[in-house]
Amino acid sequence: MVRAGLTPERLTLAGAELADEAGFGEVTLSALARRFGVKPASLYAHVKNSHDLKTRIALFALEELADRVADAVAGRAGKDALTAFANAYRDYARAHPGRYEAARYRLDPQTAAASAGVRHAQMTRAILRGYELAEPDQTHAVRMLGSVFHGYASLEAAGGFDHTDIAAQQSWAWTLDCLDTALRSRSAS
Repeated sequence: MVRAGLTPERLTLAGAELADEAGFGEVTLSALARRFGVKPASLYAHVKNSHDLKTRIALFALEELADRVADAVAGRAGKDALTAFANAYRDYARAHPGRYEAARYRLDPQTAAASAGVRHAQMTRAILRGYELAEPDQTHAVRMLGSVFHGYASLEAAGGFDHTDIAAQQSWAWTLDCLDTALRSRSAS
């Protein structure tokens, strides 16, 4: 019998919350069952297995992050759009470390193609249109921005910038200035 109140959506949200509290690696069906006061077997009426649960959390995080980035960049162009995109990305990673980690979860190609990950790439390319980059530079720039944003967020989360008197925010602003300069220097015009 299906326990009242449990749904795939509710389990996904609870899993995302657990990921933020304990880390994405700690999200298991057993841990989630404890959170709801049920036996792990009762969750199988709503999710297939642990991989299914983690995939759902990853899709949720990708969608949530895409929505935040879209809101941040709306009506902006050039460096202003780049900065808004980057700040939304970094802010999400800081506010939701487990969800951010979930957004990096490896998805099968079909699931990835249907996910909000596609929106992330589209928004990045939309920002890059302001820099008038032609291919293959545009693809290189998408990869560069993703690498820099993810690398910075990951290092910051791991305490990698805690060993100096220079604030991480100052380095972040400097990094974004450098990215803008690099993108403008590669402009097709």
